[in-house]
Amino acid sequence: MSNASLGNLRILDLSRILAGPSCTQMLGDLGADIIKIERKGVGDDTRTWGPPFVTPKEGRATESAYYLAANRNKRSVEIDFNDPEDLARLLALMETADVVVENFKTGALKKYGLDYSQLAERLPRLVWCSITGFGQTGPNAHRPGYDLLAQGFGGLMSITGEAGGEPMKVGVGITDLCTGLHASVAILAALRHRDATGEGQLIDLALADVQMAMLANQGTNYLTSGTSPTRAGNQHPNIVPYQVFEVRDGHVIVAVGNDEQYKRFCGLIGRPDLAEDPRFVTNPLRIENRHEIVSLIAKTLLDITRDDLLKGMEEKGIPGGPINTVGEALESDQARARGMKIEMAQEYAQSGSVSLIGNPIRMSRTPVTYRFAPPKLGTDTPLAFWADAQPSKI
Repeated sequence: MSNASLGNLRILDLSRILAGPSCTQMLGDLGADIIKIERKGVGDDTRTWGPPFVTPKEGRATESAYYLAANRNKRSVEIDFNDPEDLARLLALMETADVVVENFKTGALKKYGLDYSQLAERLPRLVWCSITGFGQTGPNAHRPGYDLLAQGFGGLMSITGEAGGEPMKVGVGITDLCTGLHASVAILAALRHRDATGEGQLIDLALADVQMAMLANQGTNYLTSGTSPTRAGNQHPNIVPYQVFEVRDGHVIVAVGNDEQYKRFCGLIGRPDLAEDPRFVTNPLRIENRHEIVSLIAKTLLDITRDDLLKGMEEKGIPGGPINTVGEALESDQARARGMKIEMAQEYAQSGSVSLIGNPIRMSRTPVTYRFAPPKLGTDTPLAFWADAQPSKI
């Protein structure tokens, strides 16, 4: 595909669940040929992670909404990892590939002869991306990895949730998704190096590492002060007021980012005195007196409606916004204008199509493309094994 950024790349996706599949979907949207390698008769675990499921034209539903989220622009190939002939075919495909992405437990592929260390000499140009819970090294390398475990181990749950409440995970697999993004960046960097030198390499990504890297300012707050941050609900550790407030008919986000915005906000809500109070005139002072200023603002906002507050904040250039449901977000005019809800034809669906979330990348010369809806298990096995792989190698 001449107008695709990655149209000349073939990627074998031996991963499942979310981190690896979200990475390969991203690269597939950018034009890469993604061949999803799945266990025969079983497939990606998420195919059965429902309901909801796609309503099929006939038979039993086999594709969950979860599976749809990370598997478009791929072809599905089933193999039996215990069948020597299937392993030979997979190796033949690897010889035609630029990248392999896998998330098997550390060392699990060695018994099949498919570990990077076993193939690096045979396939020196291959970029191999391994995604595990804790990486290839360290005392926890043998442990399995799921997003929830990474959120717990990496510190995120300790700072998520209400103050004094139960540690809380984020509402989506955020560590998996961020690991997928890191994997995409690392793969593109490794391919640039490969194209310049002819050398492939191993990319070793761990969910726990990514989660700790995601701590950002909260992590450096600890490194600078020696004190671990704690849960603070929707409040920001370094900015006040920057949180959710209750209003007369619901809730609103107020995201005041500097002292000038704070002054305008106080005027908007009819409390200009709060902008002049010496306890609150600067952000460091507002943090020092957080309880007092938040209580005063919260009491005032109970008399203001959601729409009136949001309209006033927009007119005065004060950052803030609504708290939409998932449905409100995806059905919004903004989502429609940005193409964040898409329909893709799929013959196994009773409706003839499936609804998916669009790719957020906007590129003026090589835009993302939506070529294949998430496939049924094994749909492309004959095509990929017998037509695309080099016949002399099978």
